[in-house]
Amino acid sequence: MLQAQTADQLWQCLGPMKAVILAAGSATRLRPLTEHTPKCLLEVAGRPILRRLLDHLAATGITEVAIVLGYLGHKIREAVATWQPAIAVRFIDNAEYASTNNGYSTLLAAEAAGGHEFVLLDADIVCEREVIASVLRHPIPDCLAVRPSNALGMEEMKIVLDDRGRVSQCAKTVDPKTAIGESIGINRFSAAASTRFFAALHERVRVKGLVNEYNDSAVQQMIEEQGYELWPVDLGSLYCAEIDTPADLAEVDARVRTMTTC
Repeated sequence: MLQAQTADQLWQCLGPMKAVILAAGSATRLRPLTEHTPKCLLEVAGRPILRRLLDHLAATGITEVAIVLGYLGHKIREAVATWQPAIAVRFIDNAEYASTNNGYSTLLAAEAAGGHEFVLLDADIVCEREVIASVLRHPIPDCLAVRPSNALGMEEMKIVLDDRGRVSQCAKTVDPKTAIGESIGINRFSAAASTRFFAALHERVRVKGLVNEYNDSAVQQMIEEQGYELWPVDLGSLYCAEIDTPADLAEVDARVRTMTTC
């Protein structure tokens, strides 16, 4: 088992399979639960959300993870050190978390993941381990996990495919009638694509000053301007949920307590 400090020292010498977890947000919709606790440390079925996610990553072959911190980041550092996860952990601080979105947070991980194949995940995901394994097993490394649905609203990050089955649109503004489902916040990038992805983020965030965008906007730019080929991973009936409100947390907690694969 690796302590967080030791894992950080080993970061440069471990294998190439990496992950980036975005955990900077304030989660205001979950207050008062998040007044003193970052969202990813809230418990689902008696286990912190982030701890379950780290265990899933380690079990599916990820050897290194960079966690982008912001709101109450010190508490996440302390918790991970206590857990001693079987994965190398590096922390990256987003000092501007209160005035930026996840595109800005993602760009901060460029040094850790740029030029490498990596998996990008949101820290509020609760899922079966097979969800992550499905993304890692996909024959094309440039892919994202899609939960099929015909009941989408304006809040979901909706996915539209082209006539070859590739992702052509990934945005909340997509007409739900044209979407096959929603992105659940797990993207895998090839080494070549990761370089292009962080370059697009840099252009949007640093050059254009679009600090309040989602990182999906950079992916959409790659698709439209560079012909980037991104493929969906259909999760079928596999369980995956994101937690944004106390009602979400209660619903996910009740569901996970009935499961043995989550």
